[in-house]
Amino acid sequence: MEGYDPSKYEKLSVAVDLLVFTVEDNRLKLLMIERDEDPFAGILALPGVFVRVNETLDDAAARGIREETGLEGIYFEQLYTFGGVERDPRMRIISVAYMALVPLEQLVFHAGARTSGAWLVDAEELLESEDPVAFDHKEIIRYARWRLANKVEYTGIAFHLVEREFTLPELQRVYEILLGKSLYKANFRKKVAGLIEETEHMTSGDAHRPSRLYRAKEEVVRRRKTEDG
Repeated sequence: MEGYDPSKYEKLSVAVDLLVFTVEDNRLKLLMIERDEDPFAGILALPGVFVRVNETLDDAAARGIREETGLEGIYFEQLYTFGGVERDPRMRIISVAYMALVPLEQLVFHAGARTSGAWLVDAEELLESEDPVAFDHKEIIRYARWRLANKVEYTGIAFHLVEREFTLPELQRVYEILLGKSLYKANFRKKVAGLIEETEHMTSGDAHRPSRLYRAKEEVVRRRKTEDG
């Protein structure tokens, strides 16, 4: 490396932005924060952090969600890289977006550093609204929403949004929410028949007749873990 002069090259920063999706009240929800500092103080944004020189992108993603929302132990898959020249008014920053799907029952969070609060926001309403979102985060969210609708067709991604054991109507509703359309029950059950298996358990039946609980087949779980890295 003799003669190499790093000062000849322009410097830029790398950040990770984090999209945590869940389902609440039969709607696709997204974890958003309210920024507590400029730029975009008081505006909704995706949680995110700058990548440190001594950490990987995956480590930065885990640290970011922990620092800004208190969530730990969540798997993120890398979504896409956003590198618009003027996407951040502070300096040239490239953002690597990460995405996760988490059952609502497992989602516990709170406001963290540099944030005034953290909330679940309706993803569709956010995209349709004219209210501002910090940086190019609405573009990132729009891309993630499109990616989810496509990925549900050929992966087991929907199983991330149900508990380990689930009813068929619960699973169908998750598919419908991700796809953005209603599905015929018979067609849906035929589609997922090879992916699931019955358990010995039933719902309690407190309000309705007890329903059979199902789970993803072991090979689907293994394949999903492979897809998850």
